[in-house]
Amino acid sequence: MNCLRIPWVLPLSALLLLGGCATRPINAPITEANPTQGYQVQARPQYLENHDNFVVLAFSGGGTRAAAFSYGVLETLRRTEVVGPRGKVRLLDDVDVITGVSGGSFTALAYGLYGDKLFDLYEKRFLKRNVQGELIARVLNPTKWPALSSPNWGRSELAAQLYDEILFDGATFADLDRGHGPLVAVMATDISTGSRLIFDQGFFDIICSDLDKMPLSRAAAASSAVPVILSPVTIDNYGGTCHYRVPDWVRQFTDPATTPRPAARALKRLKELESYTDSVHRPYIHLVDGAISDNLGLRGVLDILETFEALHSVGQPTPLDRVRRIIIFVVDSRSSPKSAWDESERAPGSVALLIRASGVPIDAYSSDTVELLRDIEARWQAMQKIRLSTALSTTDRDPALQQVVNAPDIDLYVVDVSLPALEDRKEFEYLNDLPTSFVLPDDAVDRLRAAAGSVILASPEFQRLLRDAGAVVATEHSTGEHSAPPPTSNAGATTATTGGAHPP
Repeated sequence: MNCLRIPWVLPLSALLLLGGCATRPINAPITEANPTQGYQVQARPQYLENHDNFVVLAFSGGGTRAAAFSYGVLETLRRTEVVGPRGKVRLLDDVDVITGVSGGSFTALAYGLYGDKLFDLYEKRFLKRNVQGELIARVLNPTKWPALSSPNWGRSELAAQLYDEILFDGATFADLDRGHGPLVAVMATDISTGSRLIFDQGFFDIICSDLDKMPLSRAAAASSAVPVILSPVTIDNYGGTCHYRVPDWVRQFTDPATTPRPAARALKRLKELESYTDSVHRPYIHLVDGAISDNLGLRGVLDILETFEALHSVGQPTPLDRVRRIIIFVVDSRSSPKSAWDESERAPGSVALLIRASGVPIDAYSSDTVELLRDIEARWQAMQKIRLSTALSTTDRDPALQQVVNAPDIDLYVVDVSLPALEDRKEFEYLNDLPTSFVLPDDAVDRLRAAAGSVILASPEFQRLLRDAGAVVATEHSTGEHSAPPPTSNAGATTATTGGAHPP
C-alpha cells in the first residue's frame, strides 16, 4: 500500500488501519570506529591542553523546572565576569562540558546548538510555552492516530517532532560537532538493563553508529521519555561490526588483584558496556528517561575522575594532566513537596504511590552520587596535604605512600547549585512545590532563573574557588536581553563591583 496516495479525508477505522505506515527514524551505522573523531571529548583536545580550569555543568532532570533553573545558571555565568591572572573573563566562556538529563537536556542541547543566541529565543520558544499542552493536543489529534497506532512509532516520536519544530529546527549532532562551544552530553536509560546511555560518539562507537546524523530532538525525547506517559525511543544496535576496541588504559587494569581501587567503578561500567557489542542478541536498544539511571548527570563525571585518579596512582599520563582545577557545578532542581500522607489513616492512591515509588529512590541515588563526588574532593585534598607536609620519596615502595605521591595534583571544586541551597526559605518553599511538568507559569520560570543566580553567588564553594584562583567577581552586567530579575540574595559574594543593573 502506498501511503502517499491515501486521501486525507478518511473514516476513523480506515485511519487506524493505516498505522503501519509510520516508522521510526533509523540511526545510521558506521564501518570503522575511530576514537579521535566525532562528537566526543577525545576528539576535542582544546578542552584539555594547557588549560587552567576544566569546568563542568551538570543539569538535572525535572521538566520545565529543571530547564528554567539550569537556564538561570547559564544566565548567571554569562553576566558574571571574574578578574584573575588571565584578565577579565566571563565565567560562561570557561565551561568545557555540560551534561543534561531529562528537562535539563533541553537547556544543555539548546545552548550547545545556539550559543549566546539562545538568550534571545529560549524563553519564548520553550520555557514560557505550554509544551505539555501542545503535546497532549497532538496525541488527541485524530490525524496523528494512524502513526501512534503503529508498533514502531510511539508518543516519544511525536514529542521529538514537536521539540524539533519549536526548538531544534532540524539540527543534528553534526551541528554540535562543527561548533566551538562546550561539549554537551545528554543521557537516557536503557530500560532493559537500567544502564545509562550517553549521546556522544564514544558510546555510539560501541554500537557502531554515527551520532552526527542523530537529531537533537530525538536525543532530548529519549532523555525525557517518562515511562508509561511517553513511549521508549528505540535505536538500532550494530555493535561488533566496526572494529571497536576498548580504551588503552583498560589493559593496565585487567587483574582485579592489582587494579587500583578508584578504577573499580569505571571498570564495572566498561563491563556493562561490553554487552552492546553483541548486536546479534541485542539488535535494538529501548531508551527512557535518563533520570532513572542518573538524575544529576554525574555518574559519567565520577567515572572520569576515578579513572584519572587510578591512572595517576600507577604513574600513567592522562589527558587532564595539564589542568589545574576541575570545577563541577551540580545544578540540581529536584523538588520534594511535603506530603500529608502520614496525617491520614487512608493509604495513598495508586497514581500518587507510583509517582512516589519512582521518585524516592531516584532522589536517594542522586544524593549518594553527590556524596561520592564530595568524597573524591575530600580525598584529593587530604592526599595533597600529606604530600606537601611529609617528606615522601618517589622511590618509596610502600604502595599506600606511592599512591599519595602520585595523587592528582589538581584542585577539585564541587559547587552545589540546588533548590535547598537557596537562602530565602520562603522562596524555596514556593519553588519546591512546583510540579515536574513541561508547563509552568511565567512568574515561576522567572523565579527559578533568579534563584539559580542567588545560589551560585552565595555558595561557599564558589567563594573558595574565587579565593584560591585569586579572582573576584568584577561585574554582573546587563546583557540586553529580557532576563530573569536580579537574584534575591548575594550573601557572601566576593565582588569588586556589582555595577550594571540586571535587565527587568
